[in-house]
Amino acid sequence: MSTAELHTLTGAYALHALPDSERHEFERHLDDCEACAQEVRELSATAARLGLAVSVQPPHELRARVLREITAVRQESPAHARGSSARDERSGRTGRTGRWSAYALAACVAAAAAFGGIAVWQNQVAQDARHEADHAQRQSEQLAQVLSAPDARTSSGELAGGARGTVVVSQSRDRAVFLASGMARPPGGKVYQLWFNDSGTMRSAGLMNPSATDGAVLLDGPVDGASGMGITVEPAGGSERPTSDPVALMDFPA
Repeated sequence: MSTAELHTLTGAYALHALPDSERHEFERHLDDCEACAQEVRELSATAARLGLAVSVQPPHELRARVLREITAVRQESPAHARGSSARDERSGRTGRTGRWSAYALAACVAAAAAFGGIAVWQNQVAQDARHEADHAQRQSEQLAQVLSAPDARTSSGELAGGARGTVVVSQSRDRAVFLASGMARPPGGKVYQLWFNDSGTMRSAGLMNPSATDGAVLLDGPVDGASGMGITVEPAGGSERPTSDPVALMDFPA
């Protein structure tokens, strides 16, 4: 296997997708190629982060409050309630027992409604979590397909503030991935937005997670002949076109 071919195996190696013969040959290549070793470290770290499951925990405050309200009112026995009701009817008034029974009934109704609301809320949270997990899995699969594509090409460079960026492009997949390491967080209320460079015209390629300084982003949309990519700082939610000077400009690998 030529050295040029070995350079393209960083993504497949990081995802443990190489057969033993190619893996051994690539590992020997890593001993002499710092650029590939750095890319493998970055891709392995990204793959590990993408493997983390998304979990959402329901709040405990509502359930605890309902349980406190239930235990605060003691429900009387049916026999006692019937006797008290008969005495109240004979006396022509509503006694303390009747009032407490009404309070207990109201508390039970409120608790049932509350627990019903919790069930509906938890079901919605579970559905949202499943949708997020499905989306993350699709993104992870597409990202892995680009990184492990036989024609994947990489280009790396230094970014502002000592950060490092790597872009991986697969022409067969017509997709690109950007990997960042050590980027500063954007200012409050701002986000990093990625752009395809179409011969000087910038086309939106998605947003980066504003709370992450390292990570991999599958650029949104096909490469479609773009010559490179750029990064700008935009208002939260992104912009239709760049509104600031680029933080970085990177050419796609030939």
